[in-house]
Amino acid sequence: MPGRIRAEDITTVKERSSIEDVVREHVTLRSAGVGSLKGLCPFHDEKTPSFTIRPAVGTYHCFGCGEGGDVLDFVQKVEHLTFTESVERLAAKVGMELRYEEGGGPRDGGASLGKRSRLLEAHRVAEEFYTATLLDRGRGDARKGRDFLRERGFDSAAVERFGVGFAPADGDALTRHLLERGFTDDELTTGGLSGRGRGLYDRFRGRLVWPIRDITGDTVGFGARRLFDEDRIQAKYLNTSETPIYKKASVLYGLDLAKKAISGDRRAVVVEGYTDVMAAHLAGVESAVATCGTAFGVDHIKILRRIIRDEAEGAPARVVFTFDGDAAGQKAAMKAFREDQRWAAQSFVAVAPDGMDPCDLRLAKGDAEVRGLVDDAVPMFEFAVRTTIRRFDLDTAEGRVQAMKAVAPIIASIRDTSLRPEYTRTVSGWLGIEVEQLADEVRRAPRLPAPDDGPERRPSPADTDEVPEPGPGESAPMPRPDLRDPVVAAERQLLQALVQYPQMFADATLEALEPAALSAPAHRLVLEGVRAAADRGHRAASTAAWVAAVGEAVSVPVKPLVAELSVAPLPVRYDPTTGLPPRRYLGSLVLGVRDADLGRRISDAMASLRRAQNDPDAGDASLRDRTTALHALELERVRLRQEAMT
Repeated sequence: MPGRIRAEDITTVKERSSIEDVVREHVTLRSAGVGSLKGLCPFHDEKTPSFTIRPAVGTYHCFGCGEGGDVLDFVQKVEHLTFTESVERLAAKVGMELRYEEGGGPRDGGASLGKRSRLLEAHRVAEEFYTATLLDRGRGDARKGRDFLRERGFDSAAVERFGVGFAPADGDALTRHLLERGFTDDELTTGGLSGRGRGLYDRFRGRLVWPIRDITGDTVGFGARRLFDEDRIQAKYLNTSETPIYKKASVLYGLDLAKKAISGDRRAVVVEGYTDVMAAHLAGVESAVATCGTAFGVDHIKILRRIIRDEAEGAPARVVFTFDGDAAGQKAAMKAFREDQRWAAQSFVAVAPDGMDPCDLRLAKGDAEVRGLVDDAVPMFEFAVRTTIRRFDLDTAEGRVQAMKAVAPIIASIRDTSLRPEYTRTVSGWLGIEVEQLADEVRRAPRLPAPDDGPERRPSPADTDEVPEPGPGESAPMPRPDLRDPVVAAERQLLQALVQYPQMFADATLEALEPAALSAPAHRLVLEGVRAAADRGHRAASTAAWVAAVGEAVSVPVKPLVAELSVAPLPVRYDPTTGLPPRRYLGSLVLGVRDADLGRRISDAMASLRRAQNDPDAGDASLRDRTTALHALELERVRLRQEAMT
């Protein structure tokens, strides 16, 4: 089939791509034991990290929502790509040229890159064009942009660091440049770089432009500021419209540059504009980011939580918001306070005394003042309360009562209930009223409306044992093993060890482990896959290749379980020298599973014998046969236990 990537190339891409490096572009990871890393899941909200990867195996699994797979699955899901696009994206990262079946090419008609890659490449070329135009001293119209930046304290080094550029005022300079580079009309309009009227025209004209990059550093859009009074579009800022590669609610300007500092310091600083991000970074606050033409919202919170390790346990992270001191800034701060319930992190607000933003503050007072502004941020709660009571005349009894009623819901909404009494005492002092009076009002006050969490999340396999009914044309799903049963839990640990450390089991041990010996149907299917992969000689391969072989050998319903087993940590102390689990522990797992199987079979045989003893039609021969079978099973169990003791 033309356009299909060769299977051997897909395998090579997976082998060359480090799942740890790919995941770290989206999630901050920390050690989770020998050979494992964990972090907050990028596919669902959580306060305690349950997303685990095993770099040596090349797989990931989230024990909260059940998502799992290999590096291709991760890229496909986290970046919303097709399978082929995910292969092409990883191939581009490792510098590999893909081959297609029967001489075909990618899905977009034989171009050298897939659709998403083509759009990203067009934006990369556009960024280079805009920056070169801005720095071209021979262009008179670009001087306005250079003057704008110079007046705000940004030199050519800052321009190159942040990729700032200038969009020529003539109507189609960028469009012509991109068409000459081989891009099509549809690619330019789909990517939001050009518009279509009587012909193609540049989306941005006569404006200073900032490249908007995703977390991996790819340019996905642009923000443009008006420079000339004659600009027909009166909006000061104009941003790329949403495209297949740009969703403004899921992008933070400067995150590609800030993610390392955010992860290291576990502090994120949210400013309001492109120049504020530049000023903060140049002043030494390298964890600054900004939204792109939209309010700071739920999706932005999800992005930052994964990077700062916003976990319920351990020392809390910090998120600092900078707002203008005007009414709009106060309104934005109160909106951020309402979203505060979504964070485990401590939220703070930084507002310069004279209301200057970070860019103006750096220009007027220097880098140290910008750093001080962030370091001296006040708790979000305190800012919200002070902003609220500022509206009332506290010199009058009526004003104090009105202020008390206004702030009581804010105090009642504090997540940590142990802090409410202390905050009540503090705020009562600000209001000049008795502590008991405010405490009574807080007890009666409703909490602030909770943010809209959207549609209720469907319970994951980790949440429930319920198995949904299959829809039309679907096969019945595999029941989830009940890990509350200690026998099933032991089976799972044995399968984890077989999937992760196949070299530690002798051939005779694998032969003695019959799939029927396992009680959970899903576990039986996985063991069948393990034995099939071993029969084909895959145990001698690398761990990643072994896991892949087991995944290919099992049926579709249990493929996710294989991925899960490949990353789940074993509840045992690993050998510090070899990094392997103790052989005695692995032997006890084999013994336990085989012993439990014999126990079930003995119970069945005893029940069968009792039924025969109470059946008047059962002959002596039947009774003898059942008794003999029971004794044989009991002897086998005795031998098994004796072997374990030697």
